[in-house]
Parts: sequence; structure tokens; C-alpha cells
Amino acid sequence: MATARRVAGVGTAVVVLLGAGYATADAYDVVPGIVTLAPPVADPSPFPTAPGAVDPTAVPRALGDLDPQVPLPAADQLQSLVDGLVTDPRLGPSVGVTVVDQLTGETLASHQPDAGRVPASTAKILTGVAALTALNPDATLPTRVVRVDDGAIALVAGGDMMLAAGAGDPAATAGRAGMADLAARTAEALALQGTTGVRLLVDDTLFAGPTVSPAWHPANVNEGFVAPVTGLAVDIGRVGEGEYAPRTSDPSLAAAKVLAQRLGELGVTVQGEPTRTSSTQGAPELARVESAPLVDVVHYFLETSDNTITEVVSRFVALDAGLPASFDGGTQAVLRQVGTLGVDVTGARLVDASGLGAGSSLAPALLADVVRLTTDPAHPLLRDVAVGMPVAGLSGTLSDRFTRSDARGLVRAKTGSLPRVTSLAGTVLDTQRRQLVFVVMADQTPEGGQWAPRQAIDGFVGSLAACGCR
Repeated sequence: MATARRVAGVGTAVVVLLGAGYATADAYDVVPGIVTLAPPVADPSPFPTAPGAVDPTAVPRALGDLDPQVPLPAADQLQSLVDGLVTDPRLGPSVGVTVVDQLTGETLASHQPDAGRVPASTAKILTGVAALTALNPDATLPTRVVRVDDGAIALVAGGDMMLAAGAGDPAATAGRAGMADLAARTAEALALQGTTGVRLLVDDTLFAGPTVSPAWHPANVNEGFVAPVTGLAVDIGRVGEGEYAPRTSDPSLAAAKVLAQRLGELGVTVQGEPTRTSSTQGAPELARVESAPLVDVVHYFLETSDNTITEVVSRFVALDAGLPASFDGGTQAVLRQVGTLGVDVTGARLVDASGLGAGSSLAPALLADVVRLTTDPAHPLLRDVAVGMPVAGLSGTLSDRFTRSDARGLVRAKTGSLPRVTSLAGTVLDTQRRQLVFVVMADQTPEGGQWAPRQAIDGFVGSLAACGCR
């Protein structure tokens, strides 16, 4: 009994000693516990802010508001300028003109403003306006490669006719996506599948109808003014150097051959020549590249007056409207979309979206209404059409015009040129800084080319810029 009590006492002492030791260790944070001799932890410092950080300010607008206090030019003096222009022999007998105050919409001077005339490339303004109001300006166009079966892949058109033959340039519009990049991604995907040889197909069924408009002159493709309109091309179908190099008759197959060459350079054997297919729905994707955003594409065709790219964009307006992606579908969709913006399109006719074909008819008043929309604060998306148009003496198709004029830099306008047709539509600031919308259309100019009628029109627009007219 005594032994049991002794053992119990020793055990109790051991427990007490162990407890005291653990408490001591806990106090010094040697073992886990709630007891500590350490000083309390300070509250955390506030989250640091960047030195000099300020709240963001609004992004400056590309075009500021117009000052309503600026006086209007005298209408009788403007009309005198118009009367002198329409009798200028350099323009011929068929001239339509209108000058409109941008801020109020008041017509200040005109000559046959409601009579339809051949617009030439000023029709591109309508296509740009329709595209940026019907479609997502940030949308891009994909060019894809899909796996059709164990032995075949397909290049699938997504509407990009500005693919680079080599690597894409992320800072460019033309050539943003490149065949070398698409080939590299495709080769990598094929390598993961253990594939070193394939047949190459091409699916360009995105667009419908003829690729060349019957309204175009048959020589336009060989002369480099336009390419057959397909959903896929390298360098807009050019087969040589220069803006007006001849175009291939089949841009889609030509693009597929470039992809085959790039794949071969990466060790992927492409068996035979590329051929067409229409059976890629649901096929698993191997690789893709993306075009520049739509808004940049619109800038491109307005500044360069590229006919092919304008036609491509019109087809996407047609698809959005549920119409065939064709010449007829594109022109119907463009006019319909412009009409939804409050522009009266009664009597307007487009045989294509670019203005290259024979048979289109637009009135100067209609064009002026559309141009005015592009600087209307109620339509902020259309500012990109206004700033996308060439600037007199500085950019695009106006870079070599107005170079010695005081109007240089004060005119933004879309040019239009066809055999015996010269037109110009845009905006100009007068000496009081009042912005005027102007449209000049001459569709029976004398033989001899564009130089003389352009000189007459540029002189007139320069007079508008120089007009205080009070």
C-alpha cells in the first residue's frame, strides 16, 4: 500500500514538473500554446499607394465639340463659290455640290444636291458607317487550321485578306496575322499528335456568290485595283510588289499554298496540292491567328481606299443582317444600316460597297448627311470614320493633294476616282474655325485623267477653308 502511494506521489510530481516545464516553454514560444512573453504584434501598416498616384482623368476625345459661338459664313458668298465651281470646264457638265454647316445641318450652298451621281470611292464612307454601327468595332477575324481526319488538315477562312506571308506584325493592320505564325502553331499541334505529314484542304465557304463583281471592268484584277473577294488571302491577293500589283485569280488557294510552304519549312510534309473542302464544321481546331480589330480595318480602307477590304467588310455587315455574304447582300445591308441612322436612302443605289463598279448612284445631300453623322456627338462610334478619312496634304489618298494650300491639315475627306469621275466628300474648317461638310461629285469629266478635275475641286475646298465670308 505504501509502495502504491509512493508511486502515485512520484507520478504526480513528474506531471507537475512536466506541466511547469511546458508552460515555461510555451511562454518563450518554444512549443505551441496560448502563453507568450513576446510583445504584442503591431497592427499592419496601411496598403501602400504609388507615389504621386491620382485618379484617372477622362480619355481626350479624337474630335472636340464645335463652338456654337463661331459665326456662320455668309451663304451668298458660299453660293458664289459653288456657282463658279459647277461652271468650271475642268469638271464637265454634270456636277453636284452641297455645303452644309456641321453643327446645325443647315445647307449653306448647293447645286443639284438631290440628284444621284456616280460616287466612286466616296461610297466607302457608307460602308464604314454601316460597319461600325452594326458590328463590334473590337472584333477580329480568325484564320484557323482544323483537323479534318487522321490524314488531313484544313485552312478555314475567317475573312482576313490581309494575312502576311511570313510572321505577323502586332503593330500593323495589314499583316497583323501571319502565315508563319499559323504554320508554327499548327506544326506544334501536329507534333503533339505524332503527325509529320498531312494533306491540306482549304474551306473558304464563308462568303457567297461571285468573287468578282459583274459591274467591275474585266481588267481591274490584273491592273491591281481589286482582288477577287474571298474569305482568305495573303497580302490582299497581290502577286508582286506595289500597291497596284496584279492580283491572283484565286486568293484562297494561293494562301493555302503559302501555308503549305511554311509548314514544309518546319518539317511538316504536305502531300500534293491544296484542294477545297466545305466539310469542316465541328472539326477540332489546331491553331489560329487573329486580324487587326474591325475599327482598324475600317481606318485602313478609308485611308488607302482599298476596294477589296471594303467589300470584305460589307459582307460581315450582310451576315449580321441575315443576308448572303455577297455583293448583293453587302450593298443591301449597308444601305439598310445607314437608313436606320436616320439618313434618307430613298433612290440610292450601290452595285458594290467600294464604289469601283459602274452603276452606283448617290446624291450629294445623302453623302453630306452621312459625313455629318461621323462628327455628331450622338454617334460616338462614328468618330472613327471621321478620323479614319485622309487628311489634306498629310495622309492616305490626300497625302499628295493640298500640299501647297492653306487648307492643308484642315480637310478630312474621302476621295473618289474612276474614269471620267472625280469626287470628294468630307469636312473643312473655315478661317473662323466653323466646320463645314462639303460634297463635290463630277461624273462626266473631260478626257485627260484626274489631274485637272482634282485641281478644280481642291481649289474650291481651299476657298472654303479661306472663307471668313462675313
